[in-house]
Amino acid sequence: MPINIQYIVGLYLRLSKDDDQAEESVSIGTQRSILIDYCLRMGYTIYKIYVDDGYSGMNFNRPAFQEMLEDIHAGRINMVITKDLSRLGRDYIMTGYYSEIYFPSVGVRYVALADDF
Repeated sequence: MPINIQYIVGLYLRLSKDDDQAEESVSIGTQRSILIDYCLRMGYTIYKIYVDDGYSGMNFNRPAFQEMLEDIHAGRINMVITKDLSRLGRDYIMTGYYSEIYFPSVGVRYVALADDF
C-alpha cells in the first residue's frame, strides 16, 4: 500500500552578482514564479520562500540558506526545491553533500526543477 507523504516545502532562491552577469541567469522574481507554479500544480504546501539575493553560491553561510537549515532541523519543512542545482550552490562538492547526503539523512526530499534532479 503506497504511503502518501504530505510535503511541506521550502523554496530556495539565490542570485549572486556574478550570476546576474551570466547569459543564462534567472532573476529572483522569475525563480519565485517558476517554483510557486510548480508547487501549485503538484499540490505542495509552501512553508517559506528563502531568498539569498546577491550572495555567492560558493559560500554556504548565506543567511537564508542557514535559516532554511534551522527550519529543517526544527521539522518545519521536509522538501527543498530550487530552480536548478546552481541555485543551491556553485561549490559542487558542498552542493553534492547537501543534495546527496545531508538532505536524505534528515528526511528531506530535494528537487532541482530544471535539472530533473
